[in-house]
Amino acid sequence: MNEPAAFDPRSAAIRADELQGRIILVTGASQGIGRAVALSCAEHGATVLLLGRNGRKLGEVHAKITGQHGAERAAIVEFDLENALAGDYDALFAAIEQRYQRLDGLLHNAGMLGQLTPIEHYDVPTWCRVLQVNLTAAFVLTQILLPLLKRSDDASIVFTSSSVGRVGRAYWGAYAVSKFALEGLNEVLSEELSGITRIRVNSLDPGPTRTPMRRQAYPAEDAGLLATPESITRPYIALLGPASRGISGGRFNSQ
Repeated sequence: MNEPAAFDPRSAAIRADELQGRIILVTGASQGIGRAVALSCAEHGATVLLLGRNGRKLGEVHAKITGQHGAERAAIVEFDLENALAGDYDALFAAIEQRYQRLDGLLHNAGMLGQLTPIEHYDVPTWCRVLQVNLTAAFVLTQILLPLLKRSDDASIVFTSSSVGRVGRAYWGAYAVSKFALEGLNEVLSEELSGITRIRVNSLDPGPTRTPMRRQAYPAEDAGLLATPESITRPYIALLGPASRGISGGRFNSQ
């Protein structure tokens, strides 16, 4: 299912208070695109739950949001998507339910690159780690948080995708496969929730962006020629907010 031609999150009209009053969880919020989107969500009025495994970096993002917008506008969710067990997910649900009672947005942005190597030589444990972080954790987190999303009047789930998850590319191994699978999860979940909930589900390919993962994949690239994470947040805000109401199952681009 491709995005309707009439809607493009890059040009959608969004207000300064587009996300006012919304509770939005962002995974991978400690750096790169996740950090930039989390800050932008707060700027547009949301309360942001910052999920990641690096408590120090999460603390820096939290301090910036609360310093600008107030102590209640952000919360740190230190969580290891690679090693979390069922009890950890249950505890996360309980904590969010107790404090906020609902969830209005869920951005799956955390990811692991793994190896750039032929499938023939791909390290099996690394393959399993990448699929765990990029795909299985996104599935489990979505499943455990769906009851909270269903309590929202206008909920949105967004998966950060990749060009290598839409057209296969040699040597991208588990990362590409995980992104292809996320695109499938996006479509299956959208179909399942359509008509019976107020939850919409979409994917977004951020394109070449100046992030630590991009530097890891392309160490010789001139990063100065790439878009900054801060410059590509608008489509995320459009998909997480009311601008995309009624749009589900789409596959969009930030650039």
